[in-house]
Amino acid sequence: MGRICLWGSGLVVIAVLLFIMGLLVVRGGGVISWEFLTSTPKGLYLGMEGGIFPAIIGTISLVAIATLTAAIPALLTAIYLVEYGKASPLAHVINFTIQAMIGIPSILIGLFGYAFFVVTLGLGISLLAGGLTLAIMILPTLVVLMRDALHAVNDDYRLLGESLGVSRRYLLQRIILPVASPHLLSSILLAMGYAAGATAPIMVTAAVVMSRGSVSLLNPVMALPFHLYILFSQHISLERAYGTALVLVLILLALNLLSLYLRSRYGKRVAFYD
Repeated sequence: MGRICLWGSGLVVIAVLLFIMGLLVVRGGGVISWEFLTSTPKGLYLGMEGGIFPAIIGTISLVAIATLTAAIPALLTAIYLVEYGKASPLAHVINFTIQAMIGIPSILIGLFGYAFFVVTLGLGISLLAGGLTLAIMILPTLVVLMRDALHAVNDDYRLLGESLGVSRRYLLQRIILPVASPHLLSSILLAMGYAAGATAPIMVTAAVVMSRGSVSLLNPVMALPFHLYILFSQHISLERAYGTALVLVLILLALNLLSLYLRSRYGKRVAFYD
């Protein structure tokens, strides 16, 4: 009975995903074309014609800034928690803080980003402000994923290194990080997908209705989630909204599939590498 419930739950998840993908393909597949992917929005009501190229470029830029900003601090924090801090009081505080940050609604992170980056630091509504806000949003998720990746490395490596008198730094650089690298890279890809699909944090820090696709750190940008929100909420063009949603979902699906591939293809050596 338990096995049937597990299989049933898995099939329900797959069915929901297939239904969502099928709906997007049926409703929005007709607008997907080279012109749609490479031109700017046009029309009397902006978005009724043209394409989403500036939104694609803006999304990629926001995700790149967020990932580059958050990845190194997240990795250093995960290394401290797993390799150095362990049961120390500071490690408990960090773990509690990370868990609390994960539960913060994204709109509150957006409001913090607006108050701090846009207003206090004077960055204005800009690509840089939005990217840094997204970095704060994905940081706790990255720490947890990277921490789990380092935890998954076989402890025999650590015990053997200590018995041979190998320094912790050497063991970390030459053994632990290389062995855990597939899962660490997978963690970054998952965080990138999380950032790419976020709407609330960029609504008040980075996104605008229209841009020409040029990228400047101190200028606002279009982004796929916000463009999709505008198309739906203003009822400008539901067909193009579904097309935009399909492009966004395909990007997220590609990132998740690549992450899954890395885990399945190279992840086994995290625990069983000899």
